[in-house]
Amino acid sequence: MKNEFTGLKAIYVNCTLKKSPSHSHTRDLMDVSINIMESEGVAVEVIRLADYEIPVGVQPDMTKEREPKDDWPKLYEKIIAADILVIGTPIWLGERSSVASKLIERLYAMSGYQNAKGQYIYYGRAGGCIITGNEDGVKHCSMGILYALQHLGYSIPPQADAGWIGEVGPGPSYGDKEWNGEKIDPPTGYDSGFTNKNTTFMTYNLLHLAKMLKANGGYPAYGNSRKEWDDGTRWNFENPEYR
Repeated sequence: MKNEFTGLKAIYVNCTLKKSPSHSHTRDLMDVSINIMESEGVAVEVIRLADYEIPVGVQPDMTKEREPKDDWPKLYEKIIAADILVIGTPIWLGERSSVASKLIERLYAMSGYQNAKGQYIYYGRAGGCIITGNEDGVKHCSMGILYALQHLGYSIPPQADAGWIGEVGPGPSYGDKEWNGEKIDPPTGYDSGFTNKNTTFMTYNLLHLAKMLKANGGYPAYGNSRKEWDDGTRWNFENPEYR
C-alpha cells in the first residue's frame, strides 16, 4: 500500500496573519498532515499567503481594478495544478482569519472559469482544512471553509477537518516548547490523541478521494456541464439523451 498515492500533488495554504520568518502555530499542525503526505510520495507545496501581495476582491487579476500589484494569478496556477487543497487558519474572535477569508474570496474570483468538460474549474479536486487557536471555534471555522470549498466545486471527503485548541484565554499555543519561562515537553498539543487521529484521518481521506477522482478523470460531464447548459443542447426535456 505504501506510496500508492505517488503522482498526486497537494498544496497547503497557511492563512496565519504573520509573515515569514515569524513562527506559525498553524504551520506546526499543518506539518503533521504534510509529513504524512510526503511519506506517501505526494508532492507537497506550502504557501504562506501573508508573504504575498494579495488585494481583496473577487476578480481574477486585481491589477485590472487599479490595484498596483496582485500576486494572486501566479498563486492560482499552483493551486489549480494540485489535486488537493488544504486551508490552514488560526481562530480570531471565533472566526477564521481575515487572510483565510481573503483566500476564499480570491478562489471564488476564478469560479467562472471552466475545465475541458465545461464544468466549473475546481471540479475533480479534494479540499480540507486545519484549524488552531486558544479559543472555541474549530468546528465553526471548518464549517464555513468546507462549505465554501464545496460551493466552488471542490470535493469534500469524510472527516475533512482537523484542529487543536488550548484552554480559553492566554496560554501556550500548538507547538509551543516554552511558556512563561517553563519548558514544555512534548510541545503543546503534540500528544493530543484526538488531534493526531483527526489529522491523520483527514489526510488519508483527502488522499483516497483525490486518487479516485484523478483515476476517473474527475466527474462525468453528464448533468453538470456549464457549457452544455449555456448552449442549450442537453437541457431540452424532449431530448432522448437528457431522459
